[in-house]
Amino acid sequence: MACNQKTRLDKNTISSVDSLSTYLSLANENNLPLNIKQKYNQKALNIILNQKDDSLNKVNLFRVANRYYNMSDWKDYLQTTKLILDRAHKSKDSLHMAKAYTYLGDYYASQSISDSAFMSYYKAEKLYLKLNDHYNLAKTFLNKASLQYNEGDFFESEIAVFKALSSLKKLQKANDLYYESYNLLGILYNEREEYTKALEFQNKALKTLEDKSIPSIFQYKAASLNNVGFIYLKMENYKQAKDFFEKGLKEDNLFEDRASLYAILLDNLGYAKFKLKESNKLPDLFYESLKIRDSLDLTSGVVSSKIHLSEYFAFKRDTFKALQFSKQALALSRTSSKLINTLEALKQTAIVDPKNASKYSKEYIQLNDKMLKAERKMGEKFSRIEYETNEIKDQNSSLQEKNKTLIYVFSICTLLGLFFYVYKTQQAKNRELLFKQQQQIANEDIYNLMISQQNEIESTRIKEKKKVAQELHDGVLGRMFGIRISLDSLDKMDEEQAAAKRKKYLAELKHIEEDIREISHDLNREKSELINNFVVILKKLFDNQRNTYPSKLVTSFDSHIKWDLVNNMVKINLYRIVQEALQNCNKYAKADTIKVEFKSEIDHLVLSIMDDGIGFNTKRAKNGIGLHNIEYRAAECKGTVAIKSAKGEGTLLIVKVPIDQKINLQTNDT
Repeated sequence: MACNQKTRLDKNTISSVDSLSTYLSLANENNLPLNIKQKYNQKALNIILNQKDDSLNKVNLFRVANRYYNMSDWKDYLQTTKLILDRAHKSKDSLHMAKAYTYLGDYYASQSISDSAFMSYYKAEKLYLKLNDHYNLAKTFLNKASLQYNEGDFFESEIAVFKALSSLKKLQKANDLYYESYNLLGILYNEREEYTKALEFQNKALKTLEDKSIPSIFQYKAASLNNVGFIYLKMENYKQAKDFFEKGLKEDNLFEDRASLYAILLDNLGYAKFKLKESNKLPDLFYESLKIRDSLDLTSGVVSSKIHLSEYFAFKRDTFKALQFSKQALALSRTSSKLINTLEALKQTAIVDPKNASKYSKEYIQLNDKMLKAERKMGEKFSRIEYETNEIKDQNSSLQEKNKTLIYVFSICTLLGLFFYVYKTQQAKNRELLFKQQQQIANEDIYNLMISQQNEIESTRIKEKKKVAQELHDGVLGRMFGIRISLDSLDKMDEEQAAAKRKKYLAELKHIEEDIREISHDLNREKSELINNFVVILKKLFDNQRNTYPSKLVTSFDSHIKWDLVNNMVKINLYRIVQEALQNCNKYAKADTIKVEFKSEIDHLVLSIMDDGIGFNTKRAKNGIGLHNIEYRAAECKGTVAIKSAKGEGTLLIVKVPIDQKINLQTNDT
């Protein structure tokens, strides 16, 4: 490529600025063959390379790169972009450096090299942030969001879009980026089946298009109408979907401006009609869309059209054509890097070829697992790039100048660092002291609350004793006294009369025995409720967890633990540890199941909390405030804390608290 060969053209060709403008214009002419456009772009590049390397020169290089991008000439586009980036580095031109990184990101995105694309966009983001360029910063966030969406990282994509919207608040005119933001949010919420929100953001996107400064050539309105129709299609509201697809197809110059979008609308309209069982223009709509997509070499689109044709002919009971189109779609999808295409083709082929359905289903499951793992891996790569990568500063040319002042700067920095260290150390000590004071106050409040509850329990217990005493005195003892007197009178009766009376009095004694047993059972139940008061408090916490968060919570209490003998301060700290651990699970673990278990061991009370979440690196998390709190509370009880976790393997927290052996008796006294 000529960027490495400073070849001079004929003087008559390059003598004026008009020649450069002419070549660039011809290189962007749609009616010319590709090889002719490439030659004109090469001529424009040769002129630029012989000019002075300044800001205008870089602007013209970007124009050349744009034309290579429009031609899908990726090799020359990459070389031109790298040339701009190299020149921008040498001249310390941060603005053009940031733009070059964006172009580099676009290249890697086009080649489906997502991690390299993300790295480039991330570097551009940092530069635009320093330049305080909110418009291009928002644009870079949207590039990252689109990349994350394409890799199935929907959560991080949503965050990136809202970062873009936050940057746009500081600008007055940026409706084109507002449109892209709202449109992408609509697509994201549609993927998550939050259809109300999806429609809300698509309508916002359509409203921004009232700004006539947005070029109609991009056909944004037709794109949004298609997206709204697709939402209704997923909601199975096929009538509404059909109306929006028809509106989209009525947009002026749609086929000329965006033939690929025209093909999508045709295919979606055909599918809506098929679902409505409307036969007019079917299967012609599918065939017309397939023809356009095939001519544009849109693999994903061709696969989608053939799957819809397979569904259509399956409905018409033309099994041969249905199977033919589904197998064609499957074969083509396997040549594509997008696994979702293959999944859809496998699903349809399994339907129309029931004899081999098990084979296709098995492949579908394996491929789906592979896709989920790939998405998770790519999401982790994005996170590592964003949070762990430091920009490499390639500025060796300025090292000599920096060395002259290095000693002075080092001395000043040392003094400042020492001052800052002392200040921060003192500040940290004050924070720790304040934290301990607040924790002590909280512990005292809880302790007072539990003492108050114990007082109420004691009061209830006294009342119950009085009630039982009254019952025994007024009821049972009175009846027993009566029977005793009656039994004394039996001696004065003859044996026949005495036998009948004795039988009656024995029956009465049996009733009294039953009443005494009932009172005894009531006392035992009350005692159990009083003993398990701490368990009731914990169960309220667990009920709140289940009602608030989607994770399944499983709890277990060892029946051998005598909670009434456990020290109140131990109960308070155990309660707080459970509360802190559940909060960490809810915030970070993304777990499906959380298990909390209290067990008794010899001389110890053991609390274990386990989740099947994403896990974490325990070495890096040692300074976390949540773990610090748990360790502090365990130490208050003279206990120990053990944490076992690794990425992707969940987390296990074990707290051991030493207690009196009498609490852990393996047999309960009754």
